[in-house]
Amino acid sequence: MDGVKPRQALSRRKLLAHCSALTMTAWGLPAMSATAATGSARTLLVVGDSLSAEYGLARGSGWVALLEKRLADEKIAARVVNASISGDTTSGGRSRLAALLTQHKPTHVLIELGGNDALRGLPLDMTRQNLTAMAQAARDSGAKVMLVGMQVPPNYGARYGQDFAALFGSVAKEQGAALVPFLLAGVADAPNADKLFQPDRIHPLAEAHPTMLANVWKVLKPWLR
Repeated sequence: MDGVKPRQALSRRKLLAHCSALTMTAWGLPAMSATAATGSARTLLVVGDSLSAEYGLARGSGWVALLEKRLADEKIAARVVNASISGDTTSGGRSRLAALLTQHKPTHVLIELGGNDALRGLPLDMTRQNLTAMAQAARDSGAKVMLVGMQVPPNYGARYGQDFAALFGSVAKEQGAALVPFLLAGVADAPNADKLFQPDRIHPLAEAHPTMLANVWKVLKPWLR
């Protein structure tokens, strides 16, 4: 700026920003936050199944809704888009991910899928391929990726259970994604597990969702920052 020293120019910029905020307030419009002004706000897209879609729960009591409250309480600027659908499989998530990425332009994508693949007896290779494709698509869009792992009950067989649980970690490692090893840790394996599930013994009650959030949060918080 001709004839203006750098410090004076900076002061003028601050003054103009302050005046702009006052003008917006005077017109009854919300002033832009520092995060909005710098374009550094994060958008977290959650693509999951019934465990993330509040199946059988009162609205606002599931772990994703609790996550939104936690982010607000800790003043972490992040918009959460919950695109979870009850009954969804990795194939379903894969088929709809491209449209979600285009619509919401997330900076972070959390994938919580695979449980219904196991319940339907789908091949593990198919689940692996779908999760890999979703992680790659999210990364290609410029987003960071997190996989949320799942485990199956012992009656599925020891070998199947081990291979199923391990595939989340292997895909995360291959794709450079963050990993929550087991969403239901402290719930499905708790001493009082029977009291933490709905009558179908598949979907956790509302009182279990803070534990589910805690499992995600310890990985998600540094991942977002």
